[in-house]
Amino acid sequence: MKLAILGAGMIVKDFLIMVESIPEIELKAIIGVEQDLETMKELQTRYSIHAIYTDFDECLNNETIDTVYIALPNHLHYIFAKKALEKDKNVICEKPFTLSLEELSKLEELAEEKNVILIEAITNQYLSNYKMIQKDLSNIGDLKIIECNYSQYSSRYDQFKKGIILPAFDPKKGGGALMDINIYNIHFVIGLMGRPLSVQYLANIEHGVDTSGVLILDYGTTKVTCIGAKDSSADIRSTIQGTNGAIVVNGPTNMVRSYTKQAQTQAAEEFNYNVHEHRMYEEFKQFAKIILENNRDLARQRMQHSKLVMEVIDLALKSADLR
Repeated sequence: MKLAILGAGMIVKDFLIMVESIPEIELKAIIGVEQDLETMKELQTRYSIHAIYTDFDECLNNETIDTVYIALPNHLHYIFAKKALEKDKNVICEKPFTLSLEELSKLEELAEEKNVILIEAITNQYLSNYKMIQKDLSNIGDLKIIECNYSQYSSRYDQFKKGIILPAFDPKKGGGALMDINIYNIHFVIGLMGRPLSVQYLANIEHGVDTSGVLILDYGTTKVTCIGAKDSSADIRSTIQGTNGAIVVNGPTNMVRSYTKQAQTQAAEEFNYNVHEHRMYEEFKQFAKIILENNRDLARQRMQHSKLVMEVIDLALKSADLR
């Protein structure tokens, strides 16, 4: 994979710490705005990135680049993904893929037309611990209750209360607890359970944006709550309860560092199958393989999951009268 990185924020810096562990990925370029130049030069030197661009169109004309990783604020995902696809580049896009299912469907059609890979960077779907949880579900009997809580007080919330609206709390830029932090819980649940029968989002709304909320997903005999908060904190934990036992993930659903399984009559056991300490390693290792092999079938499978998540997001926003 000959990669161009679009963005120079915290997630890019975190990604670069890890990517040296994946020799299949060659860092061809980093793209940002003029005020990011100093930061990009530092990153270029530290991580041996071939080139720096402040003009995205110029970067896309570089024929040695085959893939663009979009790590920008939520509201910019669609337009920059579209530009990259139009130039026949594969696209890896950070969560949330887009701001609506309609936008994502348009990108999917364009990727099919251009015969390129389009895939969402969502860590938990690729972690070995998560894959083992999927297999272990059958060992805890009939599923009854799933509760995911990812609540983390945001320093930006203090600014928000003072009237300083940054992208994380700007509804026009895809901000809010559902799209920013609760979406990890949604991916976690959808990957286990599929499409719910109904969706309801009970949100705490301030100035038109959800600062926290409870998403309720009904699966008939299984009831699910996904809690996401940026205005308050609690123990970050997810629990899956079945008739024969429970699975508990301590920590956020984007990392799944380990999990505990407890049968009704047995002591709890902790498991950790992840192959790398960095949460992004397994997903980008898989992305490199998908792109190297041009595995369109697997990319399409991942797209169906991402579309289902966006479908749930659309329904949740509608139920809370959020736009």
